[in-house]
Amino acid sequence: MGRLTFVDETTAGERAEAWGFEITEERLTLREVIRRRVFQEVAEYHAASPGVFRGLVQPTDTERTLNGYALKTPRWIDPERQFERAVEAFGRNGFLVLIGDRQVEDLDEEIELRLGVEVTFLKLVPLVGG
Repeated sequence: MGRLTFVDETTAGERAEAWGFEITEERLTLREVIRRRVFQEVAEYHAASPGVFRGLVQPTDTERTLNGYALKTPRWIDPERQFERAVEAFGRNGFLVLIGDRQVEDLDEEIELRLGVEVTFLKLVPLVGG
């Protein structure tokens, strides 16, 4: 059993605190890594009901805030829909995924999850004036 560690960064230089969870597999596809991450963050949101969703992609009917996405009205977030939105965002280059120091470009590529490897989600931020 190992720990899968995630870090969110932006091209503007922002870096969020690392977080993660335990896994039993040594290899997973990038698609499965994203799925597990999204399902975990939705589960944590529902358990805490903080009013602000901190996740990889923005749920519909929310407003971006400093620390996540504020829901206009409290509601249940569908983890399957969030996963679909994450896959769509990856497909249109909304974010890149780095495993260690290597970019993974194919959702179906199997990734070796060595002990201590960090999975970085680099969110692409549009340039001002460009």
